[in-house]
Amino acid sequence: MFSIRKIGVISRTYRHLNRYRQILAILFKYGFGDLIESLRIDQYIEVGLQLISKKRREPVEKLSRAERVRMAFEELGPTYIKLGQMLSTRPDLIPLEFINEFSKLQDHVPPFPFAEAMEIIRAELKVPPEDIFEKIDEIPIASGSIGQVHRAWLKDGEAVAVKVQRPGIRRIIEVDLEIMLHLATLIERHIEELSLHRPVKIVEEFAGALEKEVDYTIEAANMERFARQFLDTPTIYVPKVYSEYTTQRVLTAEFIDGIKVSELEKLEAADLDRKAITANGVDLLFKQVFDHGFFHADPHPGNIFVLPDNVICLLDFGNAGSVDRATREDFVDLLDSIVNRNERRAVQILLRLTSYEEEPDLRKLEKDVADFMGRHLYRPLKEIELGKLLHEILIIASRHRLRIPPDIFLMMKAFAEVEGIANMLDPDFDLISRAKPFIQREKLARFYPERLYDDIYNLASELLKFIQQFPKDMLEITRLLRQRKLFLNVQHQGLDTLRATHDQVSNRISFAIIIAALIVGSALIVISETPPLMFGISLIGIIGFLAAAVMGIWLLVAILRKGKL
Repeated sequence: MFSIRKIGVISRTYRHLNRYRQILAILFKYGFGDLIESLRIDQYIEVGLQLISKKRREPVEKLSRAERVRMAFEELGPTYIKLGQMLSTRPDLIPLEFINEFSKLQDHVPPFPFAEAMEIIRAELKVPPEDIFEKIDEIPIASGSIGQVHRAWLKDGEAVAVKVQRPGIRRIIEVDLEIMLHLATLIERHIEELSLHRPVKIVEEFAGALEKEVDYTIEAANMERFARQFLDTPTIYVPKVYSEYTTQRVLTAEFIDGIKVSELEKLEAADLDRKAITANGVDLLFKQVFDHGFFHADPHPGNIFVLPDNVICLLDFGNAGSVDRATREDFVDLLDSIVNRNERRAVQILLRLTSYEEEPDLRKLEKDVADFMGRHLYRPLKEIELGKLLHEILIIASRHRLRIPPDIFLMMKAFAEVEGIANMLDPDFDLISRAKPFIQREKLARFYPERLYDDIYNLASELLKFIQQFPKDMLEITRLLRQRKLFLNVQHQGLDTLRATHDQVSNRISFAIIIAALIVGSALIVISETPPLMFGISLIGIIGFLAAAVMGIWLLVAILRKGKL
């Protein structure tokens, strides 16, 4: 995993400070100056906020907060674009309005020099590129924030696509992640309403996800797994991976010379059947989810090619999702209960699929689900759009503070994207009807003898473990009680703000008592004419009055700064 540390313990290099200043300047530009000032950054790092122009160079006042964050991420560069793209799949971490905005983020990065790509290939494969490749095109066919792809030919004439990682990208990402972690720590410390979204956890999870994306061996493993799953399916093709020419920074795979699924005119010119392509593509998604539980999580038109005989070929396997058997069954039951308009069962399954900190109001949740069914389901199945149904479910879950796990959201997003492609290819295609056989098969599979045997065997094994372990646990508890070593650990939650307010009130009362004591004591000293005297008034008493006045003004200013008397 990336070596990210808090900014306070890293070396104060020019590169860190210059990048920090650049990040803060962009945040000021898009109207987040109040947020930056709330973080009190000058206490932690010498960035020189006074050098940063706080003037907005673009009229951003009319834009929503989510739009401004998205625009800031675009300007901040690859690491932040990747963060936004990751967050766009995490409704369990951020509000829905940010999900929709971050979904618009795209990489627009110019390619790096061909000579640098050759050096990386030489360093990674341990041999000169000319010993492996007959020819490599200098101009890349694709370029992104992490790497770029060159077309090449092996010595035997086989055409391949060579993905090469951008030079120095790991160092760039580590610098950004360190700064990002520091900002997240300050947000949790100083901004209570944003700390609820757990920014430090988001950065840590993002670092783990990004680590997988910059390791091309993981993408190669995904491709090989897909190839094994669909080895006997003639309508699906997965490019071959050349493992001997693949490392963490270089991926070599078969070059696919096909037609993008969105290029309708080319499909027509090649005499390909759009209806068959649609059916094959939708079946591919259903088989991934319901048969294997492992699916391509980014099936946008640029990643789907069509080969002769209407064969579907997927590209770019860096983003994959997985759902276990129990989750697949719950998802099928959710769809079934929605289509059959059983709101109570739909709510029960939705609660099984999601997580939450507080128990939602079941009556209100059932009412929202019933309203949703009334708006969408009292029409012919052909007119029902699965993508809209799933999006509406996401809105309902967000409204009731239910967190949908990321892989389930990725699966819902994949369904919506494939449905959009299906409507483009064949406007009359009925996705719900196409899904019925897969849903029925998934429901019937629970009663297969093999499945029943496995379920009974697993239940019996767990029960046996419990029977064996329970007496041991009771004996251990009894022993700890006898030795007085059993303690009850109680942790309070949500009392930090109350405790801080209590401490503040106590401090102010103590301060006020000291001021009152100074005034009373000084008055007694003045009345008793305690020497030394100045103009007949005790000097000690005068000093006491002045000290009380200074402390009183100090207390008053502190109260006024909080906006409360």
